[in-house]
Amino acid sequence: MPTGGKAAPVSAEIIAEVAAGGAADAGGVSVELLGDFLTALAHAVVAGRPLSRRQMAAYQAIGDTAARQGVALRALLDLYLSAAWRLWRHQPPVREAQRDPAAVVVAGEVMLHAVDDAVAAIAEGFQLARRSLVRAEESARREFIEDLLTGGADLADVLRRADGYGLDLSGPHAVAVVLGPTPFSDGAAVLAAVERAVLGRKGDADALVASKEGRLVVVFPAPDAEASEQVLARLARVLGPSVAENHWQIGVGRPGPGAHGVVSSYQEARDALLLAERVKLSEPIVHARDLLVYNVLLRDRAAITDLVETLLSPLRAVRGAAALLDTLAAYFGSGGNAAQTARTLHLSVRAVTYRLDRVRSLTGLDPASPTDRFSLHVAVLGAKLLDWPEAPGR
Repeated sequence: MPTGGKAAPVSAEIIAEVAAGGAADAGGVSVELLGDFLTALAHAVVAGRPLSRRQMAAYQAIGDTAARQGVALRALLDLYLSAAWRLWRHQPPVREAQRDPAAVVVAGEVMLHAVDDAVAAIAEGFQLARRSLVRAEESARREFIEDLLTGGADLADVLRRADGYGLDLSGPHAVAVVLGPTPFSDGAAVLAAVERAVLGRKGDADALVASKEGRLVVVFPAPDAEASEQVLARLARVLGPSVAENHWQIGVGRPGPGAHGVVSSYQEARDALLLAERVKLSEPIVHARDLLVYNVLLRDRAAITDLVETLLSPLRAVRGAAALLDTLAAYFGSGGNAAQTARTLHLSVRAVTYRLDRVRSLTGLDPASPTDRFSLHVAVLGAKLLDWPEAPGR
């Protein structure tokens, strides 16, 4: 703590009274945060010289201490300024103003200079400490998010730390991962907007919003399908329309309880985005549960490759095999509705019908036949997974 050097020209009783009054003005901030500022200030006025560098460093340390104790900067500065003006009338030059009026002017300049220097040092120490605390908090938050999403820490420890971030992992939670046109970062305005939308006005919802590897991640409670759809709808509204110039896509994992449920849901959400890109799914929201059939197909790569080659290899004999595959995929996706397929592909119904007839003549399988449709549909899904025919057998 700073010291005033010689004995203060203001009595200790008055110093204590002034300190208590300043603390009351500041809302009850501890007088200990004044150190011996009042004594040093009184001595500086009498001596007619500014505070020393050592004293300034001590006041900067007081600012650091106050920040780490959670004292508001406004209250801290109010403590010092209130104590300073209360001390003014007790300064010897003020008490003897009638005998030496000019000394009051000099004393005022010295005192204001000293107060200005002390407050500046306190504010600097406070702000430096706050930056350090914010960095530490951000680092702890990033570490928690990493452990939560990847399962890289002790389960009990993750559950304990989760409470500090407003997460009660005893219930089922799901994870949504957003892939945007540009990478997301923790400082991006969209993260704050997503938090407001997902957490609600009171900010007491059991959810977590963060960025990871350039993607937006939202961990949210999912007790039922309706609750999940509400969160996803809010998220989509914040992101805006998913059009060519602002394209985004959300991968959603299946909900699960506990920290293990979050890890599993996060991995599924990431895999859903990767699979959607691979099979060229354009839906803005892709649920992992809807892609389970692809995972089943991938488990026996040799079998699906054999199926694709056996059923679809005749398409290689003609130009436009990829267009025929796209038509089949859209046709099956529409439930066998040629008109809807035409709208999806921006073709005429006649063109769609021609392509389906072409597939029938080449493969001997009828896309409209219930018996043949299943085999063709599975083969088309497999072709997309294998990037067939561009990379046959891949």
